[in-house]
Amino acid sequence: MIESRCGILCSECKYKEQVKCKGCVHIDKPFWGESCPVKSCCEGKELLHCGKCGDFPCDLLNQFAYDKEQGDEGKRIVQCRKWACECQ
Repeated sequence: MIESRCGILCSECKYKEQVKCKGCVHIDKPFWGESCPVKSCCEGKELLHCGKCGDFPCDLLNQFAYDKEQGDEGKRIVQCRKWACECQ
């Protein structure tokens, strides 16, 4: 099951229950701000997640995945690859 556009596993998010987040595939506006550039890009291209993009992994996704404060060392990129394989 796809949990996010960028590959984050929402089921593992420590904020999910606290803010009653349904995951970015099920919401219009993220709880952390006005918008998410990765979510906006994916939805603008009418893709379920980044792993389905011809530019995957793009600079934007890499920037988020390897951000020093909020990144996950590329875990979300690996997850998008898994989802892409499962959806074929």
